[in-house]
Amino acid sequence: MQELASQTGSQVLRHRHLLGLSAYNAEEISLILETAREFRQILERPIKRVPTLRGFTIANLFFEPSTRTRISFELAAKRLSADIVNFGGSGSSLSKGETLKDTAQNIEAMKVDMAVIRHSSPGAAHFLTRCIKGRVINAGDGAHEHPTQALLDLLTISEHYESFSDLRVSIIGDIAHSRVARSNIFALTTLGAQVTVCGPQTLMPVQIEKLGVQVTHHLDDALLDCDVAIALRIQRERFGASLVPSLREYNALYGLREDHMHRNTGMIVLHPGPVNRGVELDDSVIEHERSVILDQVTNGVAVRMAVIYLLASDSN
Repeated sequence: MQELASQTGSQVLRHRHLLGLSAYNAEEISLILETAREFRQILERPIKRVPTLRGFTIANLFFEPSTRTRISFELAAKRLSADIVNFGGSGSSLSKGETLKDTAQNIEAMKVDMAVIRHSSPGAAHFLTRCIKGRVINAGDGAHEHPTQALLDLLTISEHYESFSDLRVSIIGDIAHSRVARSNIFALTTLGAQVTVCGPQTLMPVQIEKLGVQVTHHLDDALLDCDVAIALRIQRERFGASLVPSLREYNALYGLREDHMHRNTGMIVLHPGPVNRGVELDDSVIEHERSVILDQVTNGVAVRMAVIYLLASDSN
């Protein structure tokens, strides 16, 4: 990792933690992306592990169901040779009434250096920083932020476009309940992209225009001259069935279909997963050559390696 250290030089993150991207400036985001590109190359090697964080211990605290994000963080830690401890809310002391603070402090007493947390409550990651001395990475807190998902989206986009300046990005779907949308809006606008959000009025936050985005409720308008379309998962587990008449109607109005790909010949399509096939994306779009969903998954490991590496490097 000497080559990586020499390229990042004296650049460091100004923040002790990665809680969200609203407070990260363009230089910090660019540093994470450049570091992730270096790790992306390492992931293509026959031996994908580096000894950078040998002896460093990371706790995965996942109090919400997760497959991709949890496995991605676990792989990222192992690729850096860190020790990883997985902790879930189900079947743990939390189910017996223990508080998040007590759980965190007990884990830190086991000499854990960093904690990755996913929680259903917005602000849980911020709260954790007041409970432990180690670094904290937010892996998604309620409908607040999901910073590493946005960063892996940015890395994937950068593989297709040289600059984010004036790049036209449309985020489509359940904006109101999406932590992914918020983190992407913060990061993309910071880097100079033009962001449009599109979805039903019932799934659109009030005054979201104040975040520097354009708002439309018509998919064709959102896709006009669009470079990047980010489709979001309908999160019916968060709002029930009352805000969308039916999934079939949602697909008819906001689902991406093959004809959209024909009309927008340069547009790439992203989705944070898991995809509701036939709802947010038709099968033909998922399998289209300009669908980069699987690239997002691969880039997720590289981005999380970069975040862990940069935070751990400045942990003294």
